[in-house]
Amino acid sequence: MKTIILIMPYGSVGGMERLALTFYNHYQLKGYRVKAIKLIKLKSDIINFNNDEYYLSDKDFSELNPIKRILFYLLAPFKIRKIIKKEQATDSISFGDMANIFSALTFTKENKISSIHALKSVELNDKNSFNTLIKFSYKKLYGAFNKVVCISNDIKRDLIENCGFKFPEKMEVIYNPHNAKRLVELSEEPIDNKQEIQLFFKKTILFIGRLSVQKSPWHLINAFNLLQEKGIDANLIFIGDGNSSITNHIKSLASNYGILDSIHFLGRKNNPFKYLQRANVLALSSHYEGTPNVIVESIAVGTPVVSSYCTDGIIELMSLNAHHVKNENLHVEAGIITPNLYKGNLGIPKTNHVLPEEQKFADALKYALQSPELKNNLLKNRNQLLSKFDVKIVSEKYLTPNK
Repeated sequence: MKTIILIMPYGSVGGMERLALTFYNHYQLKGYRVKAIKLIKLKSDIINFNNDEYYLSDKDFSELNPIKRILFYLLAPFKIRKIIKKEQATDSISFGDMANIFSALTFTKENKISSIHALKSVELNDKNSFNTLIKFSYKKLYGAFNKVVCISNDIKRDLIENCGFKFPEKMEVIYNPHNAKRLVELSEEPIDNKQEIQLFFKKTILFIGRLSVQKSPWHLINAFNLLQEKGIDANLIFIGDGNSSITNHIKSLASNYGILDSIHFLGRKNNPFKYLQRANVLALSSHYEGTPNVIVESIAVGTPVVSSYCTDGIIELMSLNAHHVKNENLHVEAGIITPNLYKGNLGIPKTNHVLPEEQKFADALKYALQSPELKNNLLKNRNQLLSKFDVKIVSEKYLTPNK
């Protein structure tokens, strides 16, 4: 019998953690033994694996002093190695750079699979010690894996052309799996909180994910303010938590605009899909991405998407055809893709000047709120858009050796 170890950063509502949970449920149904390792386990975790769960620390990195943080980094591979040996794992799958590096350094002999989930040349643009370690790992450590999964063709291309990745023969493009039927079932569950139900009495824009530099939610706030100036009466809802400095910045920005009463922060949700199904549009204003799970989830429950062109992977998810977005909004099968918002610098902007790209993002949101065409087009093409994300096919591709 196969014993599969899943190694992930956190237990939050992030894409990698939801992906790990999808694998966990599917592999268990297949009759495999499955264990999960969280690098960090927090009391606020949404995703849990009960008796099948291990963790390396119950304190977040921000709570560790420099010495304890260094000790965590040094000891993590040995702790993971001990768990892999104890469980006699036949396969391991790690999610994201930190988990991948620790897995590579265990020097264990199971079928070892890593996965990379974002456009790294943008993410690694900042010069710091952790990014230097990641770049080093692409040249030295990823040879330890039997397979390196890239969740879009654009990520694979970027790693080879821009990040010095030295093991292209180990790479395989595999899209993230999704159980569309289960997503629809979850989306149909009722919202129990009366105040939250009332938010959807208006037109609603929804963001789901971590409030982070990567997601650059200030662009969404700026675009929403432009909508308010046009007299569009709508609510903007954030589901998820994240960096407190990012959260404080966008709340301050919204307060300065005088629109904070129309913006609602609901925090983490065990079932975000029932909110997603009731929203008029899902909005992503990221600076970089891979192939965001939430876009596929939005397609599955029938909610159109407005997303910035933060990677070619967005095209792979939202359209049945090849496109290139330049300076204008592009209407595709799943919604609207707007021009790239990234201007070469990551982090909270020092000024709040409205970008032309934010105006186009606002135009796309306005169209999504006012026209039924986007939703009708999505529903017509939904099954075809979802076909390449079938969990049965994808989960087996992960475990199948490279040819």
